[in-house]
Amino acid sequence: MNDTTRDIRIRPGGPDDAVDMLGMLDSAVAWMNSRGNTEQWGTTPYSQRPGGPARVERYTTENVPYVAELDGVPVGALVLDSGPSPQMPIAPAGEPERYVRLLVSDRRHAGLGIGAALLAHAAGETRRAGVELLRVDCWAGGGGALVAFYERNGFTPTARFLDGDWPGQVLARRVG
Repeated sequence: MNDTTRDIRIRPGGPDDAVDMLGMLDSAVAWMNSRGNTEQWGTTPYSQRPGGPARVERYTTENVPYVAELDGVPVGALVLDSGPSPQMPIAPAGEPERYVRLLVSDRRHAGLGIGAALLAHAAGETRRAGVELLRVDCWAGGGGALVAFYERNGFTPTARFLDGDWPGQVLARRVG
């Protein structure tokens, strides 16, 4: 199913989208670093991290990816799964859920609502699957701007966690 918001088309993703997703992640790291944020995703481009390209490939083959397009050009990506990454110190929900494993947008198109459109699509897909809970985790540092973004998109903070010295926040949204 395709969603259209502000001329943003969301379509199912697949292995052919891995290169574009990796490029978006690399540009997001560069954008964050240019703003002084080196803690969220570090300073190494995602494509150069050990296991980075393989992880993105798995997102497109083992999870459920979606790609946002403007005029046929990929400008954002979302990856859904049935729970949080087993590598993260996050407790299971205790009920069926969909979990946002990745949300990234091309910063050249910031302010167009790409992330919000992808999250709305995730909520719709969760509802269509007969699941009532959509969760996500994010970096809780930097004054909480990312947490506030998810709150503006209908999520409520639930549990905080630390992954080493990386502060994280789990957020939940009821969609049923």
